[in-house]
Amino acid sequence: MESTVVMINLFGAVGLLLFGLAQVKDGVSRAFGARLRTGLATGTRSSLRSFISGFFATVALQSSTATALMVASFVERELVKPRMAQIVLLGANVGTAVTAWIVATGIEWLSPLVILAGIVLYRSGSTGRQGGGAALIGIGLMLLSLHLLSAATEPMRQSPALAAFIGLLDNAWPVALSFSAGIAFISSSSLAAVVLILSLASTGILSADLIIILVLGANLGGAIPPVVASLSGSASAKRVTLGNLIVRAVGCLIALPLAGYGAELLEMLPLTPAKLPVDAHLGFNLMLAAFAWPFSRLLSRLMLRLVPEEAHADNAPKYLDSRELATPVVALANATRETLGVGDLIERMLMRASDAFERNDLSKLQEIPSLEKRVDSLQQEVKIYLSKLGRDSLSEENGRRSIVIIDYAINLEHIGDIIERGLLSQVAKKASLGLKFSEDGYEELKKLFHLTIDNLRIAQTIFVTRDFNLARQMMEVKVEVRRLEKQSSERHLERLRDGRADSLQTSSLHLDMLRDLKRINAHIISVAHPILNESGLLIESRLKDVA
Repeated sequence: MESTVVMINLFGAVGLLLFGLAQVKDGVSRAFGARLRTGLATGTRSSLRSFISGFFATVALQSSTATALMVASFVERELVKPRMAQIVLLGANVGTAVTAWIVATGIEWLSPLVILAGIVLYRSGSTGRQGGGAALIGIGLMLLSLHLLSAATEPMRQSPALAAFIGLLDNAWPVALSFSAGIAFISSSSLAAVVLILSLASTGILSADLIIILVLGANLGGAIPPVVASLSGSASAKRVTLGNLIVRAVGCLIALPLAGYGAELLEMLPLTPAKLPVDAHLGFNLMLAAFAWPFSRLLSRLMLRLVPEEAHADNAPKYLDSRELATPVVALANATRETLGVGDLIERMLMRASDAFERNDLSKLQEIPSLEKRVDSLQQEVKIYLSKLGRDSLSEENGRRSIVIIDYAINLEHIGDIIERGLLSQVAKKASLGLKFSEDGYEELKKLFHLTIDNLRIAQTIFVTRDFNLARQMMEVKVEVRRLEKQSSERHLERLRDGRADSLQTSSLHLDMLRDLKRINAHIISVAHPILNESGLLIESRLKDVA
């Protein structure tokens, strides 16, 4: 009976830890999701920045799995280079280890205060504050789970069964590594596995050698969930997660026979024995990052050979399962995912046009026509799929959601047309004729290009989350876009009046690109209209009431 109570307490404490981790991830995503994704996507221009981005993203999300899947999606959309993605995950691994080290500093007594602060913040009206409050509650629950884990493992000190099991693991390192990897895989968290090892180590029943082996297993098992989650994704996403698993597996294979020497080294250092698991976890990931970093380019090339591109019909929808039409909620979710994919294609088109504009590289434009055909085909498939739901089977709320999805898909298709029929020819003309804008004109157009891409990323988030604050922020961006377009037009005309030769050569091109980027932004910003309209914040006419 006593052993049953101990196991219930232990599993309950582990469950609370996992729930706390999930709360932190969800809270941070709600509060800083768009900024975090944008920061991670743009913070990978150099190796060092990639490492730091992965580190801070994982510390914020409390999940290297979440970071791995996020950066894999960026590689799929060609926002992050594969080599940089591998370095991001090295930073993510170190971020997880640092989090475990911080958690083990004995600050669990703060858990009631952190939970209280989180509840106060969560009860505020702001979505961002609610997300921050949820994250604080999750941190408080994690700290509380450490106290419960310590109490749950206390009776194990005198357990003959546990002593025999530990003795078995101590004499069979591969079994111990596999056992620990299994725990990390089942919990989808190397952090949870390391914290459990930390609790067992505090009882004094684990040798230093076995602690290192269990920590290696936790690192190996923690790299498996992202691989499983990306199996249904593209080849580029699989390469990122599989590459991370290979790096950890190779690190574990090298460290496994050296565990005894590592234990002796750690015991010689002035470290607290009770914190040996987190010290070993941090040390392993720092050394792994140092040794794997120089081989990131070689690893990316290896992944290209191991995971070749899949042959499939690009225009075929991925998520529009006709079998789910009987369940409108699921069907709407499928249509939402497919439409997000259309948005990703539009983002790639904008990125190609922007790169070609900045670098005068016509090769960047070659893919745009084929991408536009995919956009046309997929948005048509979304409309047909949703039309099969019928009006009678939909609730009022689901009916409105169906219309929102169709409207967004149509707006994305219009953007694709503008890029192919407008920006494509304009940028191609600039590159092929070697035309040069004035320095000011070039910077104005470049700024508007980048703003348009950022706005599309935010629109994708609004489309899924229907976040009111982001929608309102998007409408404010509309004013900024209009101001930038007007200001750039006026400055261009001033340069023409001054007789600037570069402005004279590119006059029509400059104004046409301004017009098309403004039109694209108008379609992007329309994603906010349904949300604000439901709140009664939109009016039908922009005319002032002069009566």
